[in-house]
Amino acid sequence: MVSLPLQLVVLGAVLGAALAAAALILVSFVAFITAMELPVLHQHEEEKFFLNARGQKETLPSIRDSPTKQLSVVVPSYNEEKRLPVMMDEALGYLEERQKQDPTFTYEVIVVDDGSKDQTSKVAFKYCQKYGSDKVRVITLVKNRGKGGAVKMGVFSSRGENILMADADGATKFCDIEKLEKGLNDLQPWPDQMAIACGSRAHLKKDSIAQRSYFRTLLMYGFHFLVWFLCVKGIRDTQCGFKLLTREAASRTFSSLHIERWAFDVELLYIAQFFKIPIAEIAVNWTEIEGSKLVPFWSWLQMGKDLLFIRLRYMTGAWRLEQTRKMN
Repeated sequence: MVSLPLQLVVLGAVLGAALAAAALILVSFVAFITAMELPVLHQHEEEKFFLNARGQKETLPSIRDSPTKQLSVVVPSYNEEKRLPVMMDEALGYLEERQKQDPTFTYEVIVVDDGSKDQTSKVAFKYCQKYGSDKVRVITLVKNRGKGGAVKMGVFSSRGENILMADADGATKFCDIEKLEKGLNDLQPWPDQMAIACGSRAHLKKDSIAQRSYFRTLLMYGFHFLVWFLCVKGIRDTQCGFKLLTREAASRTFSSLHIERWAFDVELLYIAQFFKIPIAEIAVNWTEIEGSKLVPFWSWLQMGKDLLFIRLRYMTGAWRLEQTRKMN
């Protein structure tokens, strides 16, 4: 005869499992009914234009257009009036020097002000006035969308054959783009001209240097485990904000992207792996810069929720990816 305490333990375990299953079903149901099969880009009328160096409105191009630059650099920025100048000085210094050495090299830098409450747009626009609006453009979003939403807006307005995502804090040395370009070229031949090179802080090479706080490192390891368990296999660092995509790969992945906040990189790579887009992970130099927009615990809680929703929504069919879907 089973003792009463053991019966209670068994009963508790059964009830716990039932509650967990019910919670999973509920979350799956909520994820399904609140999702849409294909993402819709909500673009305010003012977000369809940029100001040229003379302060006049010009219509933004589309990623559907043929490329007219070799490289587009998309810089998502939220309240970055203090950190942005350091990054822009380094990036533009490198790009200008590269153009001097190779006059055929063409580029653009697109700063996307993600609904900032400070003077981010004004600071960025000074670079537009200095270098010209053919090289530097500022897109000011009416309201904050999140880093993924800001990057998506910049990508959709880019003109480059290759598109680089680069954080406004300048944590990654901009010259490391050469490492990403080499990684991208090593993936050739590209299926359908699609390939991605991800900067990584995962010590893939001995000369990769990463300086992070202990707490942030601990959270990062936990997050990486969830990423591997739920969404993306084979990429050790999905969150480095230094990624280079061919135009075709950017169009295919960002056209299917739903997540607009911190976990957007995970969905981006999830989509890329679904479409079998070749991905190279390249070690880059990285230093933690003061002023991070990540809020301990709450930002990671949001990211964890997004990871769960990515998994559930694709698993339940609320979000779908079709192999035969044409690029925008």
